[in-house]
Amino acid sequence: MTNRDPLLDPVLDPAAMRKQYRAEGLAEQDLASHPMDQFARWFEDAARAALHGTVYEPNAMVVSTADAAGRPSSRTVLMKQFDTDGFVFFTNYDSRKARELAENPHVALLFPWHPLARQVIVTGTARRTGRDETAAYFRTRPHGSQLGAWASAQSSVIASRAGLDAAYADLEARYPEGEQVPVPPHWGGFRITPQTVEFWQGRENRLHDRLRYVTQPGGRWKVERLSP
Repeated sequence: MTNRDPLLDPVLDPAAMRKQYRAEGLAEQDLASHPMDQFARWFEDAARAALHGTVYEPNAMVVSTADAAGRPSSRTVLMKQFDTDGFVFFTNYDSRKARELAENPHVALLFPWHPLARQVIVTGTARRTGRDETAAYFRTRPHGSQLGAWASAQSSVIASRAGLDAAYADLEARYPEGEQVPVPPHWGGFRITPQTVEFWQGRENRLHDRLRYVTQPGGRWKVERLSP
């Protein structure tokens, strides 16, 4: 294998990688009055783009948390629901993100719809969903995903992949296809209640449109334009 200096190879040089965003702009008068209604509009665009193979997993979002000492961590998860009250995802409550949310409920979400030159950036607070809501969603998961929720002690150190596969095989034998898998007590959802929701639209010459909803007393929302 040869070692190449990325600064001498324009294909590998990050500083040489640039794309002009020629999308239409985003104007204040075109926004919905509520950020979740505006999110629904953009999510529909992303979902339609996914049908054409342009966007991959439009419900994928980066979830950023921080522990009690303020040390951050990020990971990509799949949003499974959104409504007027916010965004919902599901996870193992013993995972790193869940443990950090227990210590510090402040969270940030990022929906990176790069092919559309769009991002949605959310800040808010997290709380656990109720067990009825968790169970209802768990029943919609494929059988293998239900078993995986039991087999994986998420974020913990394990000895080998073989051990994980063996745990899954044991569960598969105990709960064959067609037999109901119980909802793990250590698994459930988080609902993110937004405090700010920013809609970022890429524009030419890096003069992007950035419009941010900020929650106000009485459940009202104010829209701010941010400099790119």
